[in-house]
Amino acid sequence: MYTVPQLAFRYLQYWLRASNGKGHGTHSPFIYAFITRVLNDKNQYGDYSRVEGLRKELCHDKRSIRVEDFGAGSVYNQARERKVSSIARHAAKPRKYGQLLYRIVRYYKPAVILELGTSLGITTSYLALGNPAAKLITLEGSREIAGLARQHFSRPGLGHIELAEGNFDSLLPSLLESTATVDLAFVDGNHRMEPTLRYFEALLPHATNDSIFIFDDIHWSLEMEKAWAVIKKHPSVRCSIDLFFIGIVVFRREFLEKQTVEIRY
Repeated sequence: MYTVPQLAFRYLQYWLRASNGKGHGTHSPFIYAFITRVLNDKNQYGDYSRVEGLRKELCHDKRSIRVEDFGAGSVYNQARERKVSSIARHAAKPRKYGQLLYRIVRYYKPAVILELGTSLGITTSYLALGNPAAKLITLEGSREIAGLARQHFSRPGLGHIELAEGNFDSLLPSLLESTATVDLAFVDGNHRMEPTLRYFEALLPHATNDSIFIFDDIHWSLEMEKAWAVIKKHPSVRCSIDLFFIGIVVFRREFLEKQTVEIRY
């Protein structure tokens, strides 16, 4: 993983390279709509406060739990015994990106959502509230974290979340056997190149023209940057959007030529 100064340097490089976040000069209708109607949607949806209320509770939870980390650890805390408050502050997606995921789901209305990496359920809640009619399946590898998340999913509006607990490599094949299509996937569970690419390849047969796959922390390490480079170049991917902390790929046939864009966000 990159150190905080290394990550900051890469963020500066991205910011200097990336196009503006207003959509000026954008020719693709899909990308223009994404920028203007999703990225720049300034509405303060009521669901935001619901999820941020949960985050606030968890950030004040001083209980310690055992964490089974099947991924590449945390740049902040690699201890196996961790306070819930520490996980809430550092492992959950920040408000800015959780709310972006909410808007993506709200705008594109994916019917089947798959999340790899539940954590405490903050991001999962944003995904779920974005489209209450969706089927949302979320996978978590750490037993005690999954137990806490499951408690939160009993809250109003989150009853359609299905949580599967265990190693992704064991869970994913059988889960995908019974899932014809995945309309939106959020991959945030193992920040290493080989597993990330393995999950991508497993999800690909279930992608449709309108599917959206989102990968977390694509610049978190050299490994993740290599994984992102491979994903972008895959023949099935017609457009990739780099927002630095997350990467988005789509498969829409309207893109006659592959497009790769970096957008300031």
